[in-house]
Order: sequence, then C-alpha cells, then structure tokens
Amino acid sequence: MIRRSSLIALLLIATNTWAQTPAKEFDAEKYDPAYALAIPQGWGVERMGIPIEFAPSIPYKGVEDLRFNPGWSDPKSNGYWTYAFLWHLEGRPESSPQTIEKNLTAYYNGLVGRNIERRKIPKEKLVQIKAKIKQITTDKGDLQTYSGTIDMLDYMAQMPITLNCIVHIKLCPQEQNNTFMFYELSPRPPADDIWKELQNLWTTFECSKAK
Repeated sequence: MIRRSSLIALLLIATNTWAQTPAKEFDAEKYDPAYALAIPQGWGVERMGIPIEFAPSIPYKGVEDLRFNPGWSDPKSNGYWTYAFLWHLEGRPESSPQTIEKNLTAYYNGLVGRNIERRKIPKEKLVQIKAKIKQITTDKGDLQTYSGTIDMLDYMAQMPITLNCIVHIKLCPQEQNNTFMFYELSPRPPADDIWKELQNLWTTFECSKAK
C-alpha cells in the first residue's frame, strides 16, 4: 500500500515533469489545413501558430494563414500593404468591435515593434497604433461582419499609414469547436478594385477541402 506522503511525492514529480514539457511548436512546412483558402497566382503565403510570437497577449489558440498581394512590399504597386489573414481558432472566442480593436492594436504594436531595431527606425518616427472597428451589415455566410481602420507606422517606408480593414467571423458545421476570423487589409480606398481580389479570397473559402 502506498503511503500518503509517497503518493503526494509521485504526484508532484508527475506535475513538474508535465510543466517542464515544452509545448509542441507549430510546423508551417507540415501544416495541412482542413479548410480551403485560395492562393492566387503570384500571391505569397505565410503560416504561423497562435498564440502569435509577436503578440502573445491575444488570448487565442490556433493557426494564422496569410495571403500577400504580389505588390505587398512595393511602394509603387497598387497592392502595397494589401494582404489578408485567416485565424482558424479553437473554441468560440467573443467577437465585438472592442475585442477586435484590442486584438488588432496588440497585433500591430507587436508587428511594428519587431521591426524597429532591425530597420533602425528612430523613435521620433513611431506613431500610436489605433484601431477603429464597427459592426456592419452581415455578409452572406458570416456570423458577423465588421469594418474599420488601423492607424500605424508603415515600417517599410517609415511613414504613417492607415489600413482599411474588413473582418469576417464564420462558424462551420464541420468545425463544431472552432471559429474562423478572416481579415482583409489595404490602404487602398473601399471603391478600389483591389478589394474585389481580397473579397474573392473569402467568397471562395471552404470550411473543408473537397475530397
């Protein structure tokens, strides 16, 4: 018969061993999404795990899947700073203008912050990140739809920039315990044709791949 003191010691050893086991790192090369998000010709792709390394305060778990317009990093291109990213999240996180503003502020603070030293950006060029989001008429198939702006530093040009933003929230029958959040972003005005390209990424999105 195991004594109480011995049992407690065994439990403490097991607990410490579990706590010291590192979390499994996300492997972008091996990631095989269950959903289908288009990759238009010439567009770039990047994937990372959530929590996001540069924005750990965003309290979600899942995967971020990005699509970059071919002209994303070219200041002479109409597609400069035009991109989209999908968050495939565990559970049913709250969605509201205030929550999205908070998350986007943390996201872009982290994104700009990680570029300050590597791009030698002087302090006087930094600007306050400010996200303004409102709920709009719900798009077909969305649970909720939002739009707004993000004022931030364009760390490539080292100048202030305002990104226009549309956010789609979606639940899928095939994903009972998951949520999709899709962000479309561009400094181009809402009437610009670039938004048709971004919206097409979402309208062709499928919760599960065709077999």
